[in-house]
Amino acid sequence: MSVFKQAAQELLNRRKPGVKAPRLEESIRPASLEDAFAIHAEMATIEPVTGWKCLFPLAADKIIAAPIFNLQQDTDVVELFEDKGVARVEPEVAFVLAKDLPAKAEDYTEAEVLDAVGSAHMALELMQSRFEEGAEQSYFESLADCMVNQGMFVGPEIDKAAAAELSTVKITVTQGDEVRELDGKHPNERAIDGLVWLVNYMGKRDVSLKAGAAIITGSFKGIVNMAFDVETTIAYEGLAQYQVTFKRA
Repeated sequence: MSVFKQAAQELLNRRKPGVKAPRLEESIRPASLEDAFAIHAEMATIEPVTGWKCLFPLAADKIIAAPIFNLQQDTDVVELFEDKGVARVEPEVAFVLAKDLPAKAEDYTEAEVLDAVGSAHMALELMQSRFEEGAEQSYFESLADCMVNQGMFVGPEIDKAAAAELSTVKITVTQGDEVRELDGKHPNERAIDGLVWLVNYMGKRDVSLKAGAAIITGSFKGIVNMAFDVETTIAYEGLAQYQVTFKRA
């Protein structure tokens, strides 16, 4: 078994309740982007890829691009692992592909990428810190572990053109008697920027994006802590809202 396969299996094995693990053993520890992406490729042979997370790079040496293996949709119950006593989520927009985007050397245009998008949705990235406090894992280890991701919830459909251009949005979170008003701001200029970058970046790495994949491109408010077992309403002003209850997986 290759070191990349060993690392992939170890990281996937950590996706369970209550895990706070040390750094990977040095013999299987990624030391470069190439290593981290090789681990992702091995993960994809063990678990089916249902989506992607990405961000248009804010720095040349900080690439955020990782597969997602747990997709939840068409449900009012979101299951996720407890982390620090709460459900940790990030409010996002998801773009769901209706067409394959095969890997190629030349860049796809923004129009071509948008044409392949069948729908856009409100979404939540489901978060889980699997490294223990003080583990001092490297950036490459965090990337190989898919940057704290434990899955994605895809919510109601919203207008695709509006989603593509979205940069700021007021988010209202209601849990019982608690109402939080959050000023959402995407870390990139527009929500679509990360998707166009991901398609072309991964295409040059000979990785195709498949129809049916849901892609999130950056949080509008970082991590938001939610209570379990409370009906929750999440609204994006002027776009849509939905109700879910977070349950411990």
